[in-house]
Amino acid sequence: MSNTFFIDESLAGERVDTAIARLLGISRSAAAEVCEAGGARVGRKTLSKSDRVSFDDQLQIDPPKPAAALKVTATPVDDLLVIYQDDDLVIVDKPAGVVAHPTVGFEGPTVAGALLAIGIQLSTSGAQERQGIVQRLDVGTSGLMMLAKSELAYSRLKQAFRDRTVKKIYHTIIQGHPDPMEGTFDAPIGRHPKSEFKFAVLEDGKPSVTHYKALELFAAVALCEVNLETGRTHQIRVHFSAFKHPLLGDTMYGADPTLAKKLGVGRQWLHAKELGFTHPITGEQMHLVSDYPKDLADVLVKLRS
Repeated sequence: MSNTFFIDESLAGERVDTAIARLLGISRSAAAEVCEAGGARVGRKTLSKSDRVSFDDQLQIDPPKPAAALKVTATPVDDLLVIYQDDDLVIVDKPAGVVAHPTVGFEGPTVAGALLAIGIQLSTSGAQERQGIVQRLDVGTSGLMMLAKSELAYSRLKQAFRDRTVKKIYHTIIQGHPDPMEGTFDAPIGRHPKSEFKFAVLEDGKPSVTHYKALELFAAVALCEVNLETGRTHQIRVHFSAFKHPLLGDTMYGADPTLAKKLGVGRQWLHAKELGFTHPITGEQMHLVSDYPKDLADVLVKLRS
């Protein structure tokens, strides 16, 4: 049986899939499936996901089909390293090609599953497939990632990330040379209006702040240190792309595939290099550093030679 919702000012002008996601509290991809099944209507008109709703529309929505539960499966990942752990948290050095937790449409290994395979139990706080996850890295990004083992650590670490007290330092190689050589991107980020899996700088996006500093300059690229003040999805990739300096190898956000091939990089050159934070239980000041993995280090060797 369908449900009827009146579109108010907060939703007027939004895409149908966005409106459904907000009204039902589901993901946009799940809302898009509702539309594709013909489950969104105004009057006698069946709406597509990219149609727009108007003020005072009576939007009829069929209930979404229940999604299959995403479960963490124990799957060993030989090159995932445990850098630090105690009773409350664990920090890993994540290789590229591994996602933080199970996601729809990705069947590869997960950090949570790799830890389960070696007997490390995470906090049960959070959604089932994201239990213990206080920080995420893109599948194509390598480096340091922190997870919670105790419930109290989960709560305090999540708050620390919200309060922006966790120091997150990344290294990346960008195309071109930044001008100025050190600065800040302060530009809101939201979902890309035309691509389900991309993000973009948008006026109505969420506040996003990225600090950067060029470390080394080469003929066509620059090695930069990046300090994330906020932690939006794809934030570093989106900000540098928006300011005409896409990350080397990041073809999703406009990088030159010919240059990437020439330098032998098969993903975005992006590494979570350092983590600095206050231990959520002991109060100890923690600082960890990760070396570049071989594929990224090899690119630097070529550039420096």
